[in-house]
Amino acid sequence: MPVIELSQRLLESLTSGEKEKEDFFDSTTKGLMVQVRASGRKTFYFRERGEDGKTSQVKIADVDHIRLNEVRTLIKQRKAAQTHAALAAFANPYGETPAAQPQLKEPDVASPLLATFVREAYLPYIRTYKRSYSCDVSLLNNHVLPFFGDKHLYEIGKTDLVAFINTRRTTHKPGTINRVIILMRYIYNLALKWETPGVDKNRISGTPLLEEGNKKERFLTSEEVDRLVYCVKMSRNPMLRYIVPGLILTGARKQELLKSRWSDFDFDTKIWRIPMSKSGRARHVPISDALALLLESIPKTCEWVFANPKTHKPFTSFFYSWDTARRQAGLDDVRVHDLRHSFASFLVNNGRSLYEVQRILGHTQIKTTQRYAHLDQNSLLSAVNEITRAAPNILGEGSRPKHLPEITRAPAVRTARESKRKACPLELEMIARAEALRRGIAF
Repeated sequence: MPVIELSQRLLESLTSGEKEKEDFFDSTTKGLMVQVRASGRKTFYFRERGEDGKTSQVKIADVDHIRLNEVRTLIKQRKAAQTHAALAAFANPYGETPAAQPQLKEPDVASPLLATFVREAYLPYIRTYKRSYSCDVSLLNNHVLPFFGDKHLYEIGKTDLVAFINTRRTTHKPGTINRVIILMRYIYNLALKWETPGVDKNRISGTPLLEEGNKKERFLTSEEVDRLVYCVKMSRNPMLRYIVPGLILTGARKQELLKSRWSDFDFDTKIWRIPMSKSGRARHVPISDALALLLESIPKTCEWVFANPKTHKPFTSFFYSWDTARRQAGLDDVRVHDLRHSFASFLVNNGRSLYEVQRILGHTQIKTTQRYAHLDQNSLLSAVNEITRAAPNILGEGSRPKHLPEITRAPAVRTARESKRKACPLELEMIARAEALRRGIAF
């Protein structure tokens, strides 16, 4: 049983040699031991002598699940708790009930570090299906792991997340912080689903998202669409005259339109099938009469509808030609995605329901559609004026109910009734002063 000064680097190189297992004791922390097996598994143990003089050995955790400095800290806390308990017993030799003392919760040392769980469980799982895998990796490397990576899953709670929010609030936008909160919720949901040791509930659940307030809402008017169409037809990019009207007529996302194939359009049923949408599922968009005319005017040179004429492949970007056209139209602030906003706005302003817009845009939640369902001032004025159409006589004379007798209209001005009691001199003086002031006579 060799006694050596353990270090994190040394732990990686320890072997059992030819033995089935070998125990290595730490010369720095009394009682700390690492057991190395022939299979390569390494486990922390703690040996201590009890009050009865017998030696007991307590398993702490595998070396892969906890760092050496954390083990030493836990042992110090254990010894400190034992010392406090002994002092409490010394101070209360007759067993009198002491004042309530806060009890130290025994940590669940079998729970893995967040960094270990992410590396060994979370990333291999989401790599198989999640389209935003690279975004998750970026959030993990830049935010989650630097802040929470060295903590165990059972240690992280809402207070830790609030501390993270307060730290990042001065340097990052609310949208970035909200993505981290959502990612942490998902990590804990998976840990709970997989029955990870130390995770008995989602400790992040219930943490509210920040108010972003930076969602830009830009909707084109009919006059702005006319100017934009004119300028895209003057563009040196021959496909821009088809791409921009296609986006406005379908409300599709940019990549959905650019990667569309002729085989996706069924002109008999008037349905455009988008094989892979943002939600990861196929969705269907109705082909309007105007869209059908637009598609008929596009030359068929390859399988892609809106292909780059030079490569016969989908455009990777058409920003420069788009930027030139929008500036010529005086629409410098309009983005390509605003064409999708405008599509929804035109539908709602012309009386279509949010449910219809939701189905066409492919939203899974109605609250997402409500952001696009912008109503202009004319629509709002028309809406509030509906009350006068529903109750046209609301400002008129009204109609007498048949069961009521005709009521004589009261006179416009009623004569003052004679007061039965006589006014006192002070009241008479005040009345006289008021009448004089009314006539402009000095009193």
